[in-house]
Amino acid sequence: MNETRYSQADLAKAETYKARDYPENVDPDVEKLVRDMMSGFADKWTVVILDTLWDGGTLRFSELARQVTGISQKMLTQTLKRMERDGLVVRKLYPSVPPKVEYSLSSLGLTLGAAFCNVWIWAVENHDAVAAARNSFDDRQD
Repeated sequence: MNETRYSQADLAKAETYKARDYPENVDPDVEKLVRDMMSGFADKWTVVILDTLWDGGTLRFSELARQVTGISQKMLTQTLKRMERDGLVVRKLYPSVPPKVEYSLSSLGLTLGAAFCNVWIWAVENHDAVAAARNSFDDRQD
């Protein structure tokens, strides 16, 4: 069996990304909720919308559509509905013609955005290492 050994520096670096230990004896209902929500958060558009609202504050639907490049109107609508259902965004409808709809992060969305900051920090710090690993893997596939 091939045993992986980590350097003290690698272990220390990993500890900086770990905010809390995984709790013991998690209620199965809580675990199901976490898994359901994580699969939604792992969605490409949820993270991008979260980041866009984090940076932009309250945005109209059309502003979000312009800033989230590459997303279809249908996908933006579906993702925002799911995020609203999960309590991550607040949707405010103004009774006007045409209707004006604004989206902003809820307090839950704000705290999730803060948690995702650690992912961005990790990505910035490890971009070169991931690129090197991909290149090495791709070279072996030839």
